[in-house]
Amino acid sequence: MTTDELYPAGRLDQVRKATGAAGLDAVLLTPGPDLRYVIGYDAKQLERLTCLMVPAQGDPALFVPRLELPAAQASPAGALGLEIIAWEETDDPFRLVAGKLGDAATVGLSDRMWALSVLKFRDALPAARLALAGGALRPLRIRKSAAEVAALREAGAAIDRVHAQVGGWLRSGVTERAVGALITDAILAEGHASVDFVIVASGPNAASPHHEVSDRVLTAGDAVVVDIGGTMPSGYCSDSTRTYAIGEPPAEFTAYYQVLYDAQEAACAAVRPGVTAESVDAAAREPITEAGYGADFIHRTGHGIGLEAHEDPYIVAGNDEPLEPGMAFSVEPGIYPGPHGARIEDIVVCTQDGFERLNHTPRELAIVGWALEV
Repeated sequence: MTTDELYPAGRLDQVRKATGAAGLDAVLLTPGPDLRYVIGYDAKQLERLTCLMVPAQGDPALFVPRLELPAAQASPAGALGLEIIAWEETDDPFRLVAGKLGDAATVGLSDRMWALSVLKFRDALPAARLALAGGALRPLRIRKSAAEVAALREAGAAIDRVHAQVGGWLRSGVTERAVGALITDAILAEGHASVDFVIVASGPNAASPHHEVSDRVLTAGDAVVVDIGGTMPSGYCSDSTRTYAIGEPPAEFTAYYQVLYDAQEAACAAVRPGVTAESVDAAAREPITEAGYGADFIHRTGHGIGLEAHEDPYIVAGNDEPLEPGMAFSVEPGIYPGPHGARIEDIVVCTQDGFERLNHTPRELAIVGWALEV
């Protein structure tokens, strides 16, 4: 996919129309995923304001600090014919935005906007009601275009290449931290622009879903949950979990791992247009509960992914939103009884008639080496 396909010029007009449809007079987008989604500009989050103004009626404008003007012009935003207004060090950029915006009854602010900027916009727009810009952006971002799916597919292949190497690094006698360092280097070497997270959770740490790394030494019989992800140069994210065992794991672990495998398969198979997000969660949860491990599945089944590692839609009980083609999300049931734990995670995309997995490394339990190689 090309930059033009990922960040098309027509997206500004889509956002303008979505802003009006959401009952907003304008949206103000500061650095973060919304700004990058709309104009392709991965702006730095600084104390100096960068802000894209998109009114429901009228022309958009991008406000940038003078010293950031070259970066803005060099980004995809520079090819959009968008008005770029560079403000000087002695200017009040919030009042410049307010002056350009004019009278606006309701203004949407980036969901990830710093509180500092929110409060300054409150002062600069005293007559406006401030709301979340997500009301306008969410319906657009939640359904990925073909180019976005291609970017996620590329991210999935890159993280698969890392997982293909992990088994060779898991040995009795090494620490989680040492393995994590190798994984971090590999994530970058396999094409990511940045590393978002590295979880190497061994033995009892495998029962903590958001454990990262520690100085614990891997030991024969350990289960090891490896959950890793990063951001590609495109801006789109990867996220995949595989569970390994150092030598032969305990019999009870092997038994519930098969339950987990079947549950993840069932949840993926449930994905298709019109099915609700919560029904996919239920498909994962049912076999785990039936096998007696329901209390050990302690998190939602999945989260959306795109320009953020976690975004809409969330695959969780209570979310009755129907799935639509282009929605991309993780399917990652887990079982965490205490002495050990396991999780299997793939990114899937809802297609016109079902789903596509974006991760393809084996999901079966990987039995790896017993001893540190010298």
